[in-house]
Amino acid sequence: MKAFVIVKPGQVEIRDLPEPKLKPGEALIRPLFGGICGSDLNSFRGSNAYMSYPRVPGHEFSAEIVEIGENAQGFKAGDIVTANPYFNCGHCYSCGHGLVNACMSNQTMGVQREGGFAELVAMPIERLIDGKGLEPKILALIEPFCIGYHGIQRAGVKAGDNVLVVGAGTIGVLAAIAAKSRGAKVWICDVAPKKLEYAMRFGLDGKILNSSPEEFAKAWKEVTDNNGFDVTVECVGLPSTLQNCLDAACFGGRVAVIGVGKHNIDLDFTIIQKKELNIYGSRNAMTKDFKELIDVVKDQGLKLDDVITNIYKFNDAAQAFADFDKNAGSMLKVMIEF
Repeated sequence: MKAFVIVKPGQVEIRDLPEPKLKPGEALIRPLFGGICGSDLNSFRGSNAYMSYPRVPGHEFSAEIVEIGENAQGFKAGDIVTANPYFNCGHCYSCGHGLVNACMSNQTMGVQREGGFAELVAMPIERLIDGKGLEPKILALIEPFCIGYHGIQRAGVKAGDNVLVVGAGTIGVLAAIAAKSRGAKVWICDVAPKKLEYAMRFGLDGKILNSSPEEFAKAWKEVTDNNGFDVTVECVGLPSTLQNCLDAACFGGRVAVIGVGKHNIDLDFTIIQKKELNIYGSRNAMTKDFKELIDVVKDQGLKLDDVITNIYKFNDAAQAFADFDKNAGSMLKVMIEF
C-alpha cells in the first residue's frame, strides 16, 4: 500500500509500505478524508514538541471499514466511521484515575505512532466511532472539533459567558463554535486579518486583530468595559498568546490552554495570584467527546465543512503540506481526499 511519510523536517514522500496485518480485536479501515492538523504542519516544520521521525502523519480522519470480525459494537464492513487516535497505556497514574486522554505514555497517531495518511490502517475496534450518517469530510472534522470542545468543557463555559479565543486556526475556530453552541458570547483573536474575516462567518460576536500588545490591550478593554473576559482560550502555543489570555481574563476568570508549543515563557506569574485565575490545561479528548459532538453536529445542523478551505488528492499531499506551510495565514482546514 502507499503511505505519506514525513521523513524529516521539510522532507516528505509517498512510500510503498506493507499492508497492515490484523491482530485480534482490530479492524482494517480505508481512510476517506483526512485533515492536516496544525500539529501535522508543525511536524513538517520540525517544531512539534512530541514528534519523532520518520512518521506517517494524520490523526483526524473518516474511514470505511474494509475487514472486521464479530464485535460488541455491531460494526460491519462498509460502515463509515472515525476513530479516537490517542492511544493510552491503561496502567499509569493518569489512566488509573480516568484521565486516559492525558496518559503519561500517550501515543497519538501521526506523532508518536504511525498515523492515518495511508491507503489502509489497522485500528482497534474499541477505538472506532460510528459516523451516524455524517458526510465523510464532515466526519473527518470531528477530531479537531473535539480538541476545542474538550477545552471549552474544561473551562466550564456556559450560557452568557464572555469568551475570547486566541488563535483563528482550525482548532481556535472550532473551539469558538463549541463555545457558541453552549450559549456563550464569543470573540476571536488573531494576527491574520483574513483568518478573522473567515472565522466571523460562523456567527461569532466579534473579532480582535492582535497587531501589537498595545492594540490588543485596547481592544479587549473596549469590548469588556475594562473588566476582561470570563473565559480566555489559548489555541496557538506561543508565550505571547498565553500572556494575551492571562492579560485579557477577568478577575476570577478561567483560562483554557489548548495550544502546544516548544518555547518557554518568561512569565510575570503574579497576575495569576492577583486575579485569582483558574487555569485549565486541555489535552486531546475523550471517546465520549467524539460521540457527543457527532450528535451535536447532527442535532444543531452545524456546517462544520465551512472550515475547509482546501482539498487535495492523496497523491498531492506533499503539495498540500508545502502550500499550507507557505500560506498558513490564509488557509484554515486543509483536507486530503484518499
